Amino acid sequence: MRDIERARRRIKLRDLHILMAVAQRGSMAKAAAELAMSQPAVSRAISDMEHVLGLRLLDRGRNGIVPTAYGQALVRRGVTIFDELTQGLQELEFLADPTTGHLRIGSSESIAAGLLPVVIDQFARRHPGIRLNVAQTVLGTTHYRELRERNIDLLLGWIPTPFAEDDLTVEPLLSDPRVVVVGCNSKWARASQVELDDLVDEPWVLPPPETFPGSAVADLFCESGLRMPRAPVSTLSLHLCCRLAATGHFVALLPSSVVWFGGRDLALKMLPVKLPRISTVSAAIVTLKDRTLSPAAEIFIDCVRDVARSVAGGPCGQT
Repeated sequence: MRDIERARRRIKLRDLHILMAVAQRGSMAKAAAELAMSQPAVSRAISDMEHVLGLRLLDRGRNGIVPTAYGQALVRRGVTIFDELTQGLQELEFLADPTTGHLRIGSSESIAAGLLPVVIDQFARRHPGIRLNVAQTVLGTTHYRELRERNIDLLLGWIPTPFAEDDLTVEPLLSDPRVVVVGCNSKWARASQVELDDLVDEPWVLPPPETFPGSAVADLFCESGLRMPRAPVSTLSLHLCCRLAATGHFVALLPSSVVWFGGRDLALKMLPVKLPRISTVSAAIVTLKDRTLSPAAEIFIDCVRDVARSVAGGPCGQT
């Protein structure tokens, strides 16, 4: 590569933005349309960057334009550069007017069904000018991709143990054991003493066995020395699980935070069933290490902590 100082002076943010658009779209024409530029202008900007660097940044493949190893490295750093710039501008916006801002949150379904609505209710009343964008994340399949690609500012969800993601920071919020629930009109809702064995022959709503939650449920029954119960419905949807349990015809396993925050509204009753300790998972705030959080994110996280402390047992680790 040619002289770094010379390249630093010659390459502009606009050039980097163009390169990222072409790499994302896989086409000069599509990138030009997105950037409201002419295609020759886009092509010229890429050519100038390659000339300054003395390196080829893009190749034309069978499926369109793809970045070379050099292009990939520059695009990857470009994501960080533009994210930090956005964070800086948002901080200036907040300093100029602390009542405004924008925050992007990722949430697992279990958090969205329990803790998150309470947090947002409190946060929105305290800071009505800060806009929230909430995206549902499935950690088993995305593996924190949204955080790493900086599409969200923070993530709320369960964390596996041990947690082995070196580039992420985790703050445990609360211990969130699974609990057995039925509808308030179920015959079991009136029972003062219930064993897991008593419910094995009841119809259950359970997660699919091939999923992470499904295997955790199988471990729970195995640890209790019981066979898996009959499950005429299998789903990963907590919303469907809650609605079916509320009919009084099904038994379900839910994170305790869902029942704690929304059980009354959902017409659910938590049964006094003692479960093995393996039924406990931890809910946490996950952020990208070494990434500066915006003031709005810091305020939101403080609100999450306040609400988490209201759960019986307090934050994770307390009794």
